[in-house]
Amino acid sequence: MTDTNLLGEDMSLVRQVLMGGQMLFVAFGALVLVPILTGLDPNVAFFTAGVGTLIFQLVTRCSVPIFLASSFAFIAPITFSVGQWGLPATMGGLMAAGLFYVVLSLIVRVRGSGFLYRLFPPVVVGPVIMVIGLGLAPTAISMANGTANPSINETTSIMLAGVSLLTTLLVSTVAGGILKLIPILCGVAAGYITAAFMGVVDFTAMHEAAWIGLPNFSLPEYNINAILFMIPVAIAPAIEHIGDMLAISSVTGKKYLEKPGLQNTLLGDGLATSAAAMFGGPPNTTYSEVTGAVMLTKAFNPKIMTWAAVIAIAIAFVSKVGGFLATIPTPVMGGIMILLFGSIAVVGLNTLIKAQVDLGKARNLVIVSVVLVFGIGNMALSFGDFTLRGVSLCAITAVLLNLILPHTEKEDRYQSMEVGS
Repeated sequence: MTDTNLLGEDMSLVRQVLMGGQMLFVAFGALVLVPILTGLDPNVAFFTAGVGTLIFQLVTRCSVPIFLASSFAFIAPITFSVGQWGLPATMGGLMAAGLFYVVLSLIVRVRGSGFLYRLFPPVVVGPVIMVIGLGLAPTAISMANGTANPSINETTSIMLAGVSLLTTLLVSTVAGGILKLIPILCGVAAGYITAAFMGVVDFTAMHEAAWIGLPNFSLPEYNINAILFMIPVAIAPAIEHIGDMLAISSVTGKKYLEKPGLQNTLLGDGLATSAAAMFGGPPNTTYSEVTGAVMLTKAFNPKIMTWAAVIAIAIAFVSKVGGFLATIPTPVMGGIMILLFGSIAVVGLNTLIKAQVDLGKARNLVIVSVVLVFGIGNMALSFGDFTLRGVSLCAITAVLLNLILPHTEKEDRYQSMEVGS
């Protein structure tokens, strides 16, 4: 009897490890895109994703089957900030963005979550998310047509981008099972194989990388401009976090906004983001791809995510992984970006649609219109040595307009949140 029980426990542990590896595989494609696009070290991203997930589980007492990894909302802000103030200052700004989550969690703990919906209703969050996606559109096109990497000619670049994009589209719309959860990974694989046959893959970075080594960690530094630039960017992901919690709640049939509570899930997300910045990694967010995998596999045990996190940390010390990722041709990623950045904009649009925001009302029309033009037109406001632009300016503008312009109480409510509560 004892031997059978022990064997059963061993088998259960093995299954947890295997399923944890599968969850990481699902998140892999999206996880590495942010460091590749922003110039950060992919191995650091693996490490901080693992550490961030463990921190989140610790704060929430291992009660939510969720995996945290690189946030797409910060791609454009990171790229701009690194160019403007350097990597250490950018990490300092991202650390402050994580602390912004922490502050929100403390306010929720004291006053409840209602203030979040009043301060950041759909008419505020929707257009800000749209700006994040649309603002990245030129980057996607330059990667796809060869402008970002002149070493590959335009015709070849467009062909590679087309292969990766078409594969991703087909897998996401036609495929079933586990493949449907990894369309990005399939698209990158198809584009990479095509590039290899065409002889445009440079394997130098992979050959020069050691098998085992420390990730290229980077410490943050204090820079008030980078901090003030990054904090407003965190508004949209903070609200998106609530949607992710509702999604995983719907999948598992549990109300995570009540237990462990929004105050704890926000706290875990914020601490994970700040911890990532301390090592030079991209900010963390909850992954919808993994939520989809949880729904498909019925893997509701949060311990599975613990193993996914442990495996991610282990991979971080395999330098060949980062070397291999560096060999992916830019156009291959460009094809993926066309779909991905467009999808981000659609998420913002869907936020408005689901909340039934009436754009026939002057108030809503003004907020959405101003935010979109500011974002797409790259509006900037300078105050001495400090310049506010992009997503940061859009987020602040949307919040201020929402507070200033008269509105009815119902406009503050997320209908999807009402269902989940």
